[in-house]
Amino acid sequence: MNTFDDNDQRNHPRPDDNDFSRMVNTLLSRRQLLGTAGAGLGLFLGGQGMAQAANSGAQVGPRIGFKPVAANSLDTITVPAGYQWRVLASWGDAILPGGTAFDPATRGTAISQGLSIGDNNDGMSFFSFSADHGVIAVNNEYANYEYLFANGRCVSIEDARKAQAAHGVSVFEVRRVGGVWKLQPQARLNRRITANTEMRLSGPAAGSALLKTMADPTGTVVLGTFNNCANGRTPWGTYLTCEENFNGYFGSAESLPDNPAFKRYGISAKGAGQNWFPFDGRFDLAKNPNEPNRFGWVVEIDPMDPTSTPIKRTALGRIKHENAEVVVNADGYVVVYMGDDEKGEHIYKFVSSKKFDPNNLKANRDLLDEGTLYVARFATVDGQAQGEGEWLELKHGKNGLTVEAGFKDQAEILVHTRLAATVVGATTMDRPEWVAVHPTQAQVYVTLTNNSDRGVKPNQAPNGPNPRVKNVYGQIVRWTPQGNDHTSHRFTWDIFALAGNPTLHKDAYAGSANITPDNMFNSPDGLAFDRDGRLWIQTDGNYSNAKAFEGMGNNQMLCANPVTGEIQRFMVGPVACEITGVAFTTDQKTMFVGIQHPGEKLAPSHFPQGGESVPRSSIIAISRRDGGVVGA
Repeated sequence: MNTFDDNDQRNHPRPDDNDFSRMVNTLLSRRQLLGTAGAGLGLFLGGQGMAQAANSGAQVGPRIGFKPVAANSLDTITVPAGYQWRVLASWGDAILPGGTAFDPATRGTAISQGLSIGDNNDGMSFFSFSADHGVIAVNNEYANYEYLFANGRCVSIEDARKAQAAHGVSVFEVRRVGGVWKLQPQARLNRRITANTEMRLSGPAAGSALLKTMADPTGTVVLGTFNNCANGRTPWGTYLTCEENFNGYFGSAESLPDNPAFKRYGISAKGAGQNWFPFDGRFDLAKNPNEPNRFGWVVEIDPMDPTSTPIKRTALGRIKHENAEVVVNADGYVVVYMGDDEKGEHIYKFVSSKKFDPNNLKANRDLLDEGTLYVARFATVDGQAQGEGEWLELKHGKNGLTVEAGFKDQAEILVHTRLAATVVGATTMDRPEWVAVHPTQAQVYVTLTNNSDRGVKPNQAPNGPNPRVKNVYGQIVRWTPQGNDHTSHRFTWDIFALAGNPTLHKDAYAGSANITPDNMFNSPDGLAFDRDGRLWIQTDGNYSNAKAFEGMGNNQMLCANPVTGEIQRFMVGPVACEITGVAFTTDQKTMFVGIQHPGEKLAPSHFPQGGESVPRSSIIAISRRDGGVVGA
């Protein structure tokens, strides 16, 4: 998902054992991790602990009821025996009137792409009307230029418009007909939201001088959304799309003055290959230096009203958002957990000022405009893979966020959220990806996908939840808020799973005790709970199946029992893809899963059509042949 991450780890060498810090050597032996996991799970089991549960012989947590699949490097989808999969929708499928079938020769035009499903589908949500009818909202993160353009490059305004139309969000209706879910072209709610769709900025930063441009002197109207990574959904029925690596779309032929905020967000004259700025002046930093400040937000969309204006909610902060996990606290306040997906960045929490009203859903529409933004600090104790943590308030006048520190007002804190997080002393993390909250327990999980800078750069020394230097495998960390209250300022944390390769390593790079040669993986990314409490893990990592990643095969999807720590491989994707995005039908009998960028960088994939076809990012529908609940 981190499209512009400079950590291309596909040929990363085996980590040097001599690089371990003393903390890692004492902390992360597989034997000690098992004990640590048991202690952390004791919190989840109300003090019983893993060992006591094992001694009783009782099954605890949700049952994982499928035979796991083996890792492989095939150019197809592999699911367990008794399961089936079908393609629901693919990049280029027409969904609006006037749209045409995908043309494998030209890959369409700017006009046809704007009437069709965008490229590189990522996070998604399913909104149900009935047992057999619903609408899917799905992010279209970026475009694979090697397939979008004949010459693999953006070299004209027409190319730029075509690429911009491939970005954003696709909204489309689906129906189950004869037991099969099918895309409904030209349905009433179908919609494309692109890099040129008009949107509104709201919340404390709206109207700030930092958001004003020549085209929008009010600082409240912005065109488009792009590099939309993962997602969220609100209890009042709206979709949240999260802007991640927006920096790569800006550049300039002119030299730029030194700008600390640009540097922290990775914005430079060079850009990152999207090449829109030579043809579209909106993306030229010399002409529009404030335009990048209008991206990096969480955008709220009403999937039930195709005429509605999407809203960028500035109260949630401007970072490289992965997803936005929304939970209604027991007292009615809305809490949103968010990760900032870059090496050495942070984890955030927003708490609304007003309470959710379940009896008047429309009254909740502006709940995300007023509230308090926090960033996490994890307490680190040498020799322990668990500990305590606190949420630090990002509010003007508190925790050093003053005019003297460079923050004129709350708007500047929200526009430059990363800079504020550093001032208050937040913990640097190993690329925080998706956050998921347990459906019945006050417990929160986050994937930390990898970080080759850990222990290398001076500001990224190993710490409790990020214990390994040159971390190429990643981990899943979880926390429980104090008093089971998501609005609490304190929490306890532990490591649920430390990914690794136990066939190659006998040290911390082997992973935690619940990682085995039969379920090993790297770079956990997508994360979601089903209704019964099974935790679904998706990967976006090294698929070379060689060196440090030998035996892991293509990217995959796994299922975990959060109580026992059991992890089983459920699915393997096609060549060079990322598995990302998951949504369930209300009966939990169909799972929609995203297959992003099969055949990226011209790898030999022809998914999903086979033969010599152009590889196309797609959404697949997975179900049990006996009609049962997926995973059970």
